Amino acid sequence: MSYELTIEPLGQTIEVEDGQTILDAALRAGIYLPHACCHGLCATCKVQVTDGEVDHGEASTFALMDFEREEGKCLACCSRLESDVVIEAEIEDDPDSLNLPVEDYEGEVVRIESLTPTIKGIWLKLDRPMKFQAGQYINLEIEALGGQSRAFSLANAPQTDNVVELNVRIVPGGQVTTWLHEQLKVGDRLKFTGPYGRFFVKKSANVPLVFMAGGSGLSSPKSMIEDLLSEGCSLPMTLVYGQRSRAELYYDAEFRALAGKYPNFTYVPALSDEPAGSDWTGQRGFVHEAAKAYFGNDFRGHKAYLCGPPAMIEACITALMQGRLFERDIYMEKFFSAADASQQLKSPLFRNI
Repeated sequence: MSYELTIEPLGQTIEVEDGQTILDAALRAGIYLPHACCHGLCATCKVQVTDGEVDHGEASTFALMDFEREEGKCLACCSRLESDVVIEAEIEDDPDSLNLPVEDYEGEVVRIESLTPTIKGIWLKLDRPMKFQAGQYINLEIEALGGQSRAFSLANAPQTDNVVELNVRIVPGGQVTTWLHEQLKVGDRLKFTGPYGRFFVKKSANVPLVFMAGGSGLSSPKSMIEDLLSEGCSLPMTLVYGQRSRAELYYDAEFRALAGKYPNFTYVPALSDEPAGSDWTGQRGFVHEAAKAYFGNDFRGHKAYLCGPPAMIEACITALMQGRLFERDIYMEKFFSAADASQQLKSPLFRNI
């Protein structure tokens, strides 16, 4: 059984299967609805139901209060249709978005590599091509763990034929990342859905770019930079990448090679916990400190793309704003686990991040 969902102000009607959420149906139709946690906790995906009935599912009473339910609001990430429904959503037109539909994919693990002591690279050869924008992510499903799924950014450029790369950092106590690190082997098959996310380069802006990344957050900037360079982009672009020590600094040689080959690309690695007596001659300290030093605390005229742990993101936002770059020019991927969302791990500096 299915129902029809009409999305205003687009005036577009799509079919929603029984048990399918509003958000999933919209994304699979190539319609982007704002969302973040996907657990019914952050309220980013709140929409207005103007006609019809919905089941609110797992929506928390904090994210969707009782009076809001009475007013006809719902959370798209966990609401399911009980009749034909019309909703009103805040949909912003983005000239840089390809509006790619979310689809189901399956691939064979063809390579696993320890990139650092805590990060593994996993390469999947897909059964069919996947179109995505550099910076987007997928939801990987682990059947061996009862179908649990986790979000991972795509680390390869879109030009890579039928192969996707994931950089997976092991999370202490994390079931999925531990399984991927300790149980996954070459030849295994994995299912996933994608592409997801609005974290991609605003190419139409045509201004210099600065990428700030930490840990396995290098995945998205790596994809973006490789994509831009492969397209012949001549805009100045700078990658400021931080890790604790040289053992954790992966793809260092590759980025140094790119910086040597492309005069418009600059690579600034920084180590925050490298032993004082080592022969490291690069930047020391955190990502935001290295960026401030390199740019002289003046980021005007750039677009900034941030990807990494929450503490790094917060510090980078503060540094960028102190260096006179503001919300309209700062972008980040917003990954939330259920625990993160319940703790409201959002930037207090920005209304929409």
